[in-house]
Amino acid sequence: MDLTPFRPFFDRLAATRLGPWAAGLEAAVGKRLAAGAHGDLARWEAALADLPALPVGAVTLTAACVGCTAARLPTAAEINGLRAALLALHPWRKGPFCIHGVRIDTEWRSDWKWDRLAGALTPLAGRLVLDVGCGNGYHAWRMIGDGARLVVGIDPTWVFVTQFQAVNRYLGRDDLCVLPLGIEDLPAGRAPDGFDTVFSMGVLYHRRAPIDHLLDLRRLLRSGGELVLETLVLEGEGQRVLVPPERYAAMRNVWFIPTVESLTVWLQRCGFADVRLVDCSRTRIEEQHGTAWMRFQSLPDHLDPDDPNRTREGLPAPVRAILIARNSGGAAGA
Repeated sequence: MDLTPFRPFFDRLAATRLGPWAAGLEAAVGKRLAAGAHGDLARWEAALADLPALPVGAVTLTAACVGCTAARLPTAAEINGLRAALLALHPWRKGPFCIHGVRIDTEWRSDWKWDRLAGALTPLAGRLVLDVGCGNGYHAWRMIGDGARLVVGIDPTWVFVTQFQAVNRYLGRDDLCVLPLGIEDLPAGRAPDGFDTVFSMGVLYHRRAPIDHLLDLRRLLRSGGELVLETLVLEGEGQRVLVPPERYAAMRNVWFIPTVESLTVWLQRCGFADVRLVDCSRTRIEEQHGTAWMRFQSLPDHLDPDDPNRTREGLPAPVRAILIARNSGGAAGA
């Protein structure tokens, strides 16, 4: 893979107030490409090459199943080839997508999360948006569907990048992109004037230094810009934090699970204001489970079979909260 798939997006980014940042982003992607990608990237690129050339009819970005219909009735061979190529990009974790009649039944019903938060957002129309840890870009598509001017998605996982490119092969947009970067790969210093909205969903509990992550998110926001933070939380009152001794729901990389009250204080100390809780929900197995498109173990395999309120490690079962806050523009901790 080279920079070719990303260049139309960088050109679009250069025409915004974030234009001075575009060259640094392109350099960061180039550095990641030069460092060598995942050993399976050639196989995933072959799957992209196998996608049939089907003319697109209607595009759907505002319904649960993001995707498109064909401008003509596809043949059985085309549908079979499309399904095989998309399945070769396993595992599909975020979705669902519907491409020319092929429904990608992903591990997560990501549309449920979107439904919980969308009504609480400052309207996205015309806004410049950053989606940190965006996976294959499902939520980024919903942001564009809700009128965002441009969405920068970042995720260092190569299979998610190629999944985005597979979907975009048919949807054909240059106002959003999934770049193969982590937040630590972004250009140093503040983004010029900052993004209007920054999303960090399902990332904070994977960070060894969660306060640093919150400060990084604030650095990327303009003064008055909006942070949308979704993360695992610990049920109960007061300022408490769960630190899993080893694994949490089979995940080794879960470091800190705070109560909502603790998380609110963290945000305030980091220079965010107007912190509000939008939703706090137990994750149900109907929302996260294995499918033919994600054949690895999932949430049902990691809960105590005798007590679904606990993980197999004996820890509280996953509860996720969505908080929205505003970059106060003042000094952090002031």
